[in-house]
Amino acid sequence: MADDFAGVRGEEEPLLGQPGDQIQGKGTGIYHNLVTGTAVLTQSGIWVLTAIVWSAVFHAELLLFSAHPLVNTAGILLITQGILVLQPTHTPEQKETGTTIHAMLNGSGVLALIAGLIIIEYNKFDHGAAHFDSIHGKLGLLTYILFIVQALVGITQYYTPSVYGGIDNAKALWKYHRISGYLVLPLSLATVCSATQTGFNENALHIQLWAVIVTSVLVVVGLGARMKLQKLGYKN
Repeated sequence: MADDFAGVRGEEEPLLGQPGDQIQGKGTGIYHNLVTGTAVLTQSGIWVLTAIVWSAVFHAELLLFSAHPLVNTAGILLITQGILVLQPTHTPEQKETGTTIHAMLNGSGVLALIAGLIIIEYNKFDHGAAHFDSIHGKLGLLTYILFIVQALVGITQYYTPSVYGGIDNAKALWKYHRISGYLVLPLSLATVCSATQTGFNENALHIQLWAVIVTSVLVVVGLGARMKLQKLGYKN
C-alpha cells in the first residue's frame, strides 16, 4: 500500500494529513473518493444539512415555493459530491474518470440551482414581491451567477479547449477554476445560513441558524483538508 503513494508528496499532498489519507490508490474504485480521509466530515455535514432542510419543508405546509429550498439544497449536495470525487485523483486515468463524474454531478447540481432560481422568481412575480432585496436574496443571486459561470468555464476548459486558444491555455486556467470552486461552495453555504433569517423560515420552517453553521463548517473543513496546494498554483 505504501508503494501506491510513493512520490506524491509534492502536488498530491493534501493540506492536512498524509498523502495516503487523501490519494486514490491504484485499483481503488473512484467512488471510494467520496468517503476517504476527511471526506467523512464533509459527507456528515452536507447530508445532515440536507436532511434538516428537507425535514423542515415536509413538516410545513407544502407550497410551490417549498420546492425552492428543496432543489437548492439538492444542488449544493450534488456539487459537494462532485468536488469530493475528483479531489483524490492523481493518475491520468483517475483524473479522466473523476472529471467526467465531476462534470455530471456539478452539471446536475447547477441545473437544480437554476430550477431554484426559476421557482423563486416565479413566486416573486406571482405575488408582486421585491426581487433580491434581502441579504439572502443578494447572496443567492451572486451564488447562482458564480455557479453558472463556474460550470460553463469548467466544461469548456475540459471539453472545448479551443475556446481558450488551445489545450495549454485552457490548462493554465484550471487552477483558477479550482480556487473559485473552493470559494463559491462556502458562499452557497453562507446563503443557506442567511435563509434562516428570512420570514419564510421564521414563520414556517423554523430551521435554526446554529445547526446550519455547524453542518456548513463540517463541509468546509472536510473539503479544505483535502486541498492540494500545488494544484492551486502554490509551489513548495
